[in-house]
Amino acid sequence: MNNDKISLKEYKLLIPYLAQYRGRYITGLVCLVVVDAAQIIIPQFLRAAVDLISSGDFQIKQIVILALWMTGIMALVSAGRFLWRYFITGSSRRIEASLREDLFDHLQKLSWDFYQKNKIGDLMARSINDLHAVRMSIGMGLVAFFDFIFMATAILIIIFVQDARSAFYSVLPLPFITLLILLFGSMVGRKFRAVQEAYSMMSDNAQETFAGIRVIKSFVKEWWFIKKFAGSNDDYRRANMELVRLFGFFFPFVSFLSGLTILIMLAIGGFRVINGLMTPGSLVAMFRYLGMLIWPLMGAGFMVNMIQRGAASLQRLNEIFKTEPSIRDQGAEMEQIPVPRSPAVEIQDLCFSYNKDEQALSNINITVNRGEWLGIMGKTGAGKSTLIKTLMRMLDPPQGSVRIFGVDVRDWPLDNLRALFAVSPQDSYLFSDTIANNIAYGKTGISDNSDNSPEDLEYYLEKIIDLASLNKDMEIFHNGKNTLVGERGLTLSGGQKQRTAIARAVIMDSEFLVLDDSLCAVDAETERKILDALIKERKEDAKSRTTIIISHRVSTLKYADKVLVLDNGKVSEYGPPSQLILNGGFYSRMAALQRLEALPGMSGGTDNG
Repeated sequence: MNNDKISLKEYKLLIPYLAQYRGRYITGLVCLVVVDAAQIIIPQFLRAAVDLISSGDFQIKQIVILALWMTGIMALVSAGRFLWRYFITGSSRRIEASLREDLFDHLQKLSWDFYQKNKIGDLMARSINDLHAVRMSIGMGLVAFFDFIFMATAILIIIFVQDARSAFYSVLPLPFITLLILLFGSMVGRKFRAVQEAYSMMSDNAQETFAGIRVIKSFVKEWWFIKKFAGSNDDYRRANMELVRLFGFFFPFVSFLSGLTILIMLAIGGFRVINGLMTPGSLVAMFRYLGMLIWPLMGAGFMVNMIQRGAASLQRLNEIFKTEPSIRDQGAEMEQIPVPRSPAVEIQDLCFSYNKDEQALSNINITVNRGEWLGIMGKTGAGKSTLIKTLMRMLDPPQGSVRIFGVDVRDWPLDNLRALFAVSPQDSYLFSDTIANNIAYGKTGISDNSDNSPEDLEYYLEKIIDLASLNKDMEIFHNGKNTLVGERGLTLSGGQKQRTAIARAVIMDSEFLVLDDSLCAVDAETERKILDALIKERKEDAKSRTTIIISHRVSTLKYADKVLVLDNGKVSEYGPPSQLILNGGFYSRMAALQRLEALPGMSGGTDNG
């Protein structure tokens, strides 16, 4: 995603957002014009007051009137500043919030392969730091730009009208400031992008470290991750220091050139006042105007900085917004969602590959009737999880190779297709929430007491907790099912996390229940209880869900109607477990090996969490 060339065309992304708040921006800019105009008028009152006093022929009343006028104008300036900040800065924050929501929404739509290529820390940096830079560019950056154009132009016109000769010599350093600003702007964008990318790397390191803190501590590798983070932190510091050095040169030099204008005015203007070619009040006003001119010139530097930063950040954001989901709905929406029927799954000549060199799945042909249990077994990397992902279109199978309820999965609306599946993966991910909310996560309405009475909710959760053999664990937790779990379920054991994930999948009451090796961290007795509960549920429900179980344990798969054994992406064995155990194949060998391991003195024990 790297691109050193930064263009202001990146701001096209903001056109719809700016159009939405154009009324507020226009109001804010009107208030800014009033403030700038009022500030420009004040030196004229100073000029009149100084000329009155220097003439020696004046009344106190005249000075008081001028002072009152200045006080009123300064009050107007204060009110105007509040209003332009409210409308312009407030609008920029609203746009930032809308842009962040749209970014989050777009990230939700992207397919899983996007997250395989992009690190979470980098995405977080783009969602926070880059959006902050965008906000500054359309907030204070816009104000600095408008001040530079309006105030600088107005002040130059006024001082040339007031005394053209003094103004001409005084502004001679200004072209150098303009050239410096142009040079500065071309360098800031590249250096700021380097800062943002260094921040992304540091954020990646921190996120990875905290997510894997349990593994890090168990291997006593804290020192290595501290060293790794220190390296990325130093890279971030160095990138920032390069930007700071650039600013450290730019702003003092601009201040020096701006100071030269006042020095020239002091020499030229003082000479003209002595010779009666300029009034003392005019000289004071000129000083005031030149002092006021410093901000627009300095503001131009801020403007270039913020606009270039904003462009660099928008480039990084546009890279995400321009990324299309690799898997999305095809064609028109389905007029009518198919009614669940048999067969539930039809797979015909399914071939799939992640790359051209090797096929992950080859010539898969199976049929699963509605309500049946399908077991899947195979060595690591045999293609088990890949097969499941094609059913839900987490991976795109070839057209016509996978059908759900008689309809090609590529013709299903994605939301409707994936809603058919409740999946309990081997790597159980839990949210930093209560156990109850983690279980109820997958069930629409269950976690919302407005649609369910507390009694119904309590009964339903207790039933699922019992089915997943979590009831004894609830007695251990200090708040039962309302106990908060750490991020990713850090405070739970492997078995507890898996059983919570199983409960979350079962509570969905979906057409398909997929247990992707999600019983591997529980002991044999707990496994049997969970499977017995699912079998009992199957017998009691005439419209029972279709269940797919991936496992290496024969004791788990013996409950299946059919077992599919994969080997290097191909069907090695397929049929009822009672038949496969007699065939002498992989399934039979695994059964014999596991029977041997179960003999007294041969078992290594199992962690049941």
